[in-house]
Amino acid sequence: MPTFNPDNVLLQDAKNGEIPTEESTLVLKDVMQSSATMQLAQYEEMTKPKKHFTYLADGPGAYWVGEGERIQTSKATWLDAEMEAKKLGVILPVSKEFLNYSVSDFFQQMRPHIAEAFYTKFDQAALFGNDAPYVAGNSVMERATSAGNTIEHGTNATLYQDLAGLLGLVEDGDNDPNGFTTTRKFKQALRNEVDAQNRPIFNDETSGVPSSLLGEAVGYVNKKSWDYDQAKLLTGDWSFARYGILQGIQYSISEDATLTTIQDELGNPINLFERDMFALRATMHVGFMTLKDDAFAALTPVPTTTA
Repeated sequence: MPTFNPDNVLLQDAKNGEIPTEESTLVLKDVMQSSATMQLAQYEEMTKPKKHFTYLADGPGAYWVGEGERIQTSKATWLDAEMEAKKLGVILPVSKEFLNYSVSDFFQQMRPHIAEAFYTKFDQAALFGNDAPYVAGNSVMERATSAGNTIEHGTNATLYQDLAGLLGLVEDGDNDPNGFTTTRKFKQALRNEVDAQNRPIFNDETSGVPSSLLGEAVGYVNKKSWDYDQAKLLTGDWSFARYGILQGIQYSISEDATLTTIQDELGNPINLFERDMFALRATMHVGFMTLKDDAFAALTPVPTTTA
């Protein structure tokens, strides 16, 4: 039997399977580079649906030792954690003409759309717990709230003082804050802010150098992923956030389904047969977990009041 070659096989002749390795790798690369969570969190390699690992929660101490005295030993605190990969799926309706593309050409065309759908949904779950399949209370925002590490925007005289206070909340737990995440919509507020010496606290991306805020990296979240009611900005010690990706991306194609979660211009479900379209379903498995409550903090919006 000849080897399957995605460059020579039409999509209409290969309606399910795994996205070809090269295209799958590029999609995953796009996801990892565009997800703010994945930019900041620590990657854990996964070869099984559940991964057990240990992490250092409290390091060993040192002791003063007199000449000839025995050096004492102290016990570091290592904790166990288990991260489980959950299936993440996206369905995209597409024109029938794409069935005449080769498998490789089709996924090259659809690559940015598949990646955006994946990283948008993942960030919603990891940052805010929205529609999350993971353990309850595991998102960054939920951890910050549980620890009481929140500051309402405008609490202090300046945004700089609000942000410095956020870093202080993380540091109070003996953590090292090492990054921020927000939306590009919030850049204007950051761009106009200066520190006590009248120096800008925010440096926008220039010449390949990533954006930084108070000397730490900034990851930007797709506006569809951000929950504006919960936070304006998040920060933390991101070594206590872990994610992993299990195996490649699988796909399946349907030409006669009715898509109840996608609506037309009249608000009706999309019937593929009636519209001479087909739908691509792509799935991947991704795990996420946070390891510590007080490692994260959030700048929250002023609550809206109703008359």
